[in-house]
Amino acid sequence: MRKTKKRRYTVLKGEKIMYFLILVAIAVFPLSTVFTKAVLSETNITLEQMKNQISEQEGINESLSMQVDELASLDKIQEVAQEKGMTYNNNNIKNIDE
Repeated sequence: MRKTKKRRYTVLKGEKIMYFLILVAIAVFPLSTVFTKAVLSETNITLEQMKNQISEQEGINESLSMQVDELASLDKIQEVAQEKGMTYNNNNIKNIDE
Protein backbone atom coordinates (compact mmCIF):
# COMPACT_ATOMS: atom_id res chain seq x y z
CA MET A 1 0.00 0.00 0.00
CA ARG A 2 1.06 3.31 -0.93
CA LYS A 3 0.45 6.29 1.21
CA THR A 4 -0.55 9.34 -0.71
CA LYS A 5 -0.19 12.61 0.94
CA LYS A 6 -2.88 15.10 0.28
CA ARG A 7 -1.55 18.54 0.02
CA ARG A 8 -3.66 21.17 1.60
CA TYR A 9 -3.78 24.47 -0.17
CA THR A 10 -3.54 27.33 2.23
CA VAL A 11 -4.75 30.77 1.27
CA LEU A 12 -2.15 33.35 2.02
CA LYS A 13 -2.93 36.74 3.55
CA GLY A 14 -1.97 38.55 0.35
CA GLU A 15 -4.32 36.34 -1.66
CA LYS A 16 -7.20 37.13 0.69
CA ILE A 17 -6.60 40.83 0.21
CA MET A 18 -6.36 40.38 -3.56
CA TYR A 19 -9.63 38.40 -3.71
CA PHE A 20 -11.33 41.03 -1.55
CA LEU A 21 -10.12 43.85 -3.83
CA ILE A 22 -11.34 41.98 -6.91
CA LEU A 23 -14.79 41.52 -5.36
CA VAL A 24 -14.91 45.20 -4.40
CA ALA A 25 -13.91 46.20 -7.93
CA ILE A 26 -16.58 43.95 -9.42
CA ALA A 27 -19.20 45.63 -7.21
CA VAL A 28 -17.94 49.23 -7.52
CA PHE A 29 -17.42 49.54 -11.28
CA PRO A 30 -21.05 48.95 -12.30
CA LEU A 31 -22.29 51.26 -9.56
CA SER A 32 -19.87 53.99 -10.56
CA THR A 33 -20.92 53.63 -14.20
CA VAL A 34 -24.60 54.06 -13.31
CA PHE A 35 -23.79 57.04 -11.07
CA THR A 36 -21.69 58.69 -13.77
CA LYS A 37 -24.42 58.26 -16.38
CA ALA A 38 -27.01 59.71 -13.99
CA VAL A 39 -24.86 62.78 -13.35
CA LEU A 40 -24.25 63.18 -17.09
CA SER A 41 -27.97 62.95 -17.81
CA GLU A 42 -28.76 65.56 -15.18
CA THR A 43 -26.09 67.85 -16.61
CA ASN A 44 -27.53 67.47 -20.11
CA ILE A 45 -31.01 68.36 -18.85
CA THR A 46 -29.65 71.47 -17.15
CA LEU A 47 -27.78 72.41 -20.34
CA GLU A 48 -30.94 72.12 -22.45
CA GLN A 49 -32.87 74.26 -19.98
CA MET A 50 -30.18 76.94 -20.13
CA LYS A 51 -30.18 76.84 -23.94
CA ASN A 52 -33.95 77.37 -23.91
CA GLN A 53 -33.62 80.30 -21.50
CA ILE A 54 -30.90 81.85 -23.66
CA SER A 55 -33.07 81.46 -26.76
CA GLU A 56 -36.04 83.09 -25.03
CA GLN A 57 -33.88 85.95 -23.75
CA GLU A 58 -32.41 86.54 -27.22
CA GLY A 59 -35.96 86.81 -28.59
CA ILE A 60 -36.87 89.33 -25.89
CA ASN A 61 -33.68 91.31 -26.55
CA GLU A 62 -34.40 91.41 -30.28
CA SER A 63 -37.94 92.62 -29.64
CA LEU A 64 -36.71 95.36 -27.30
CA SER A 65 -34.06 96.39 -29.82
CA MET A 66 -36.75 96.78 -32.46
CA GLN A 67 -38.81 98.91 -30.06
CA VAL A 68 -35.77 101.13 -29.39
CA ASP A 69 -35.25 101.57 -33.13
CA GLU A 70 -38.91 102.50 -33.60
CA LEU A 71 -38.85 105.02 -30.76
CA ALA A 72 -35.58 106.55 -31.96
CA SER A 73 -36.80 107.13 -35.51
CA LEU A 74 -36.94 110.73 -36.75
CA ASP A 75 -40.69 110.54 -37.41
CA LYS A 76 -41.42 109.40 -33.87
CA ILE A 77 -39.18 112.13 -32.41
CA GLN A 78 -40.96 114.78 -34.46
CA GLU A 79 -44.36 113.40 -33.44
CA VAL A 80 -43.47 113.50 -29.74
CA ALA A 81 -42.00 117.00 -30.12
CA GLN A 82 -45.23 118.25 -31.72
CA GLU A 83 -47.28 116.67 -28.93
CA LYS A 84 -45.17 118.60 -26.41
CA GLY A 85 -45.73 121.85 -28.30
CA MET A 86 -42.34 122.12 -29.96
CA THR A 87 -41.91 123.20 -33.54
CA TYR A 88 -39.22 122.65 -36.11
CA ASN A 89 -37.46 125.88 -37.04
CA ASN A 90 -34.72 125.52 -39.62
CA ASN A 91 -33.34 129.01 -38.81
CA ASN A 92 -32.36 127.88 -35.30
CA ILE A 93 -30.09 125.14 -36.62
CA LYS A 94 -26.44 126.08 -36.68
CA ASN A 95 -23.81 124.13 -38.56
CA ILE A 96 -20.41 123.77 -37.00
CA ASP A 97 -17.63 123.57 -39.54
CA GLU A 98 -14.35 122.07 -38.53
